[in-house]
Amino acid sequence: MRIIVVAPTYQEAENITRFLEAVRSSVPTATVLIIDDNSPDGTGQLAEQAAERLGQIQVLHRVGKLGLGSAYREGFRLALSQDFDVIVSMDVDFSHDPAVIPALLGRIEAGADAVIGSRYVPGGATVRWPWHRRLLSRWGNRYTAGILRLPVRDCTTGFRAYTAEALRAIRPETTRAEGYAMLTEFVRRLVRDGLTVVEHPITFVDREYGTSKMSGRIVAESMLLVTGWGLRDALKSVAGRGRSAVR
Repeated sequence: MRIIVVAPTYQEAENITRFLEAVRSSVPTATVLIIDDNSPDGTGQLAEQAAERLGQIQVLHRVGKLGLGSAYREGFRLALSQDFDVIVSMDVDFSHDPAVIPALLGRIEAGADAVIGSRYVPGGATVRWPWHRRLLSRWGNRYTAGILRLPVRDCTTGFRAYTAEALRAIRPETTRAEGYAMLTEFVRRLVRDGLTVVEHPITFVDREYGTSKMSGRIVAESMLLVTGWGLRDALKSVAGRGRSAVR
């Protein structure tokens, strides 16, 4: 398989070089695509230096802080245009362990269309998170899975592997969310289209260096969009039952 690891960055100078070295060690033949939003701390330049030394690293320098959703849409577009077979998405702050990438790829080889690195299946865990973040994440994922009727326990994790065919099918370029709601929308589309989605347990470790990009605005966007999608799906279901009764 031709594999590419897609990783958005903003202000990750303390993590980027170690991350690229760890990915190269874990999946030596994979290409890495860094999408940097013009980080003032020089993250993009450090990635370029690592690329010269390690090889098979592409760095996309964007004009400013355009958001996580925008970064993933651009990264996936570039990955699909280069005909990779499998696209892995992940963070560079070591909350997602590069050593787990081969396990995700193994689930793809076993027949999955998409693999979600999950904190909330047996064997999964979250480390070094304060209790309120654990509560918010777990409740948010239960609410999301419930209202959208998704057979997935971790809808918001960004550590995933997709086949190129699955990613093309869900059309990432047509999403609009800029926060973690985009990741939920991907799962919703995968399930809606009947693609095989599996969860693989991971241990999520809170970052040691740098600062989290999570904000109240991102949480609010996610809850509003998820609720809207859920209500829309419910109305469609009711309308469909009504048409069936008329017939």
